[in-house]
Amino acid sequence: MRSAGGAMAARPKRKREEGEETGAAPHDGAAAPFPLAELSLRRVLRESARDKAVFLHGQVTSASGEGTDAVVILEKTPFQEEKVVDLLKKHTKLELQMSNDIYSTYHLYPPPELSEIKTTVVYPATEKHLQKYLRQEVHLVRETWEDYENITLPFIQSQSFSVQWVYNILEKKAEADRIIHENPDPSNGFVLVPDFKWNQNQLDDLYLIALVHRREIKSLRDLTGEHLPLLRNVLREGKEAVAKRFGVPGSRLRIYLHYQPSYYHLHVHFTAVGYDAPGSSVERAHLLADVIDNLALDPTYYQKRALTFALRADEPLLKKFQEAGRV
Repeated sequence: MRSAGGAMAARPKRKREEGEETGAAPHDGAAAPFPLAELSLRRVLRESARDKAVFLHGQVTSASGEGTDAVVILEKTPFQEEKVVDLLKKHTKLELQMSNDIYSTYHLYPPPELSEIKTTVVYPATEKHLQKYLRQEVHLVRETWEDYENITLPFIQSQSFSVQWVYNILEKKAEADRIIHENPDPSNGFVLVPDFKWNQNQLDDLYLIALVHRREIKSLRDLTGEHLPLLRNVLREGKEAVAKRFGVPGSRLRIYLHYQPSYYHLHVHFTAVGYDAPGSSVERAHLLADVIDNLALDPTYYQKRALTFALRADEPLLKKFQEAGRV
């Protein structure tokens, strides 16, 4: 539990919805508030006891009677150090559940201002969004370079994965006030912004994303020795920017790429090393420092080696691998 304290200047908390990674358009600051009171719950898509989160499928009914799907994610926020005293002292109700010798268990009911629940909304939501948050079986896929050329790449090219929200940030049409750092070089530059998963109230779950300016780089598979100056800039300048703005040294950051990524525009994740961030497991995360070393040793490293990644049972790419007899 560590507060961001004075290291962070106050700024609007406009957030990208996770659904935008699969094509939903982002809402700008002038968008109307989501009509939560008009939401009818259809089902619970998934619960996570570890993350203290629940994923809901709801519908908002218009005046004409037409229902529009929405995904609502409710998530308990981490404790903020400066508010702990208030939590213990201010009008807090404590209800005994069990007592045995020196041990006792209570239910604590804090006042509303200390009971914040972070709420993420994908609205309107498509069937893709609903499936994304639905609990699914997961399969590991071992992808050779030939698999990438014959299965993965044609699949990516056949899909309409919108990354307009990324271009909006790069062109400063959206979230310009949230940019932590920018290197404007069109070939070797990037923009560093807070990820929507981080409410910026504490550093324990710090999470930022570096979006490169180059638009032709889709994923790890496209990287060659040509991209080493770009990747080194992201690693060095990203660490310097986080240390300057938030006081977190590079040794306390986990800096990595996903494969498969959630959206096909090269981006790099910066998270607190003590934070168990989604997608930071070994079957998906590739440390940027290791990627740089691999490309320095062999400029075509990621066009040669097999890569393992996880796919959910409902994902169309898994079906393509199954049809090809690779899973």
